[in-house]
Amino acid sequence: MSDKTTQDVLPVQRAVASAWPSAWIDALVMCSDATGLLLSTLAGELLSVDTRARVAVGEPVAFHPVAEVVSVGGELIRARRS
Repeated sequence: MSDKTTQDVLPVQRAVASAWPSAWIDALVMCSDATGLLLSTLAGELLSVDTRARVAVGEPVAFHPVAEVVSVGGELIRARRS
C-alpha cells in the first residue's frame, strides 16, 4: 500500500469511521484488480468497491460503507461501493 493511498482518506472519513464503529463490515478480499476489490463478507455477501489500492487476495479487511473506507492492516483506504 502506498502513502498516496492513505493520504487520500479525508479527515471527515476518519472521523465518521471512528464515530460509527458498528458500521464496519468484516470481509475477505476475493479479487483485486485495477478497478477495485471484490469482498466476501463473513455473512457471505459479495461487495464490490472501487479503489486504486491493490490488496492481496485472501487478505482480511473491514469495509465502512458510511465513511467509504476499507481498513487493511490498520491503514485506511478510500473505497466507494460500486
